[in-house]
Amino acid sequence: MRRHLHLDPLGGIAGDMFVAAMLDAFPELTDRVLADVAAVLPNDAGTARLERGMSRGMSVLRFGLHGGHAHDHHHHDHATTYAALRDRIGAAPLSEGTAHHACAILHLIALAEAAAHDLPLEKVHFHELADWDSLMDVVAAGSIVVALADATWSCAPLPLGGGTIRTAHGILPVPAPATARILQGYDWIDDGIGGERVTPTGAAILAHVTGGRPAPTHPGGRMGATGMGAGTRDLPDRPNVLRVTTFDIAHGADRDRVVQLACDLDDMTGEEIGAATDRLRDMPGVLDLILLNAQGKKSRPVTRMELLCDPAHEAIIAEALFDQTSTLGLRRNLIDRLILPRGNTITKAGNRAKWADRPAGRSLKIEDEDLRACPNLATRRRMRED
Repeated sequence: MRRHLHLDPLGGIAGDMFVAAMLDAFPELTDRVLADVAAVLPNDAGTARLERGMSRGMSVLRFGLHGGHAHDHHHHDHATTYAALRDRIGAAPLSEGTAHHACAILHLIALAEAAAHDLPLEKVHFHELADWDSLMDVVAAGSIVVALADATWSCAPLPLGGGTIRTAHGILPVPAPATARILQGYDWIDDGIGGERVTPTGAAILAHVTGGRPAPTHPGGRMGATGMGAGTRDLPDRPNVLRVTTFDIAHGADRDRVVQLACDLDDMTGEEIGAATDRLRDMPGVLDLILLNAQGKKSRPVTRMELLCDPAHEAIIAEALFDQTSTLGLRRNLIDRLILPRGNTITKAGNRAKWADRPAGRSLKIEDEDLRACPNLATRRRMRED
């Protein structure tokens, strides 16, 4: 059996909501997480606590820092640098693997902030992570993720929110620029409730656990524990919660459904097809794209383009196909797939790799970019063996 975790962001997702939901579902991780948090915080920052409470009649868990700054999910006027926070995490005596995941979450926020404000990464100043409680959320999330390293994740569509927030950069629209950049390609819904519903920290945690690839539906299986993590804000018609539901799934291939879009191109040059292919492959929701040589009408050679995409992104990808190619029509098929459980990892040698659970055991494949960096064939083969 393997474990799958599905997130329902009914109220939204912030760092403290994620941690509370996970510890509600997995209370056995509480001591580990609190120890890691205590290791990274200064003595005068306060004490991390879990408190049972209510939100719109639902029993929930809240996670916060007492004796220091309270969670309010707003942006503040003081800041600290990405480099300083990264070094603090790296120097703390955390449980094995926690620093790696915490720094990876922090790095996602830093990349988004750097892009939003056109700054070098090392000069990024965090306003979202200016308070100790937000750093606490990142480290707590890292501790949880490494403890559940073999799990797969999915998340229901995110609440868009609305209005504006006051930040150190002035008044900005919701979602915040960093949040919007981190979660490009994810599904959002407008449920009519405004405010900042997804914070940059929550966005980075979600992107990290899902590998940056949105998965709005879960594969089903035997339902296990659930957890309800609450924010501090009261919503008008629903509990302000993030729910996690666990599923135990038998080892083997999962089923999913994708859309295939195909067209034949007989009047585009190789350079034009190459440019179109690169643009299409980079689009959110595109799962695969292949080119085949074929013979068309009047015995003309044609290039057949076949693209697989997430059904939720079909409309925008079809529009892009008409925009990037000369085709006048697309063939469309719904395809049921059998897919193995898979994920991303870092090898002991520090190389990026993809794992897959096969009937005979787990396989591991080094990322092509890391193999290409090797100077010769012998080194590439040694890397594969390691």
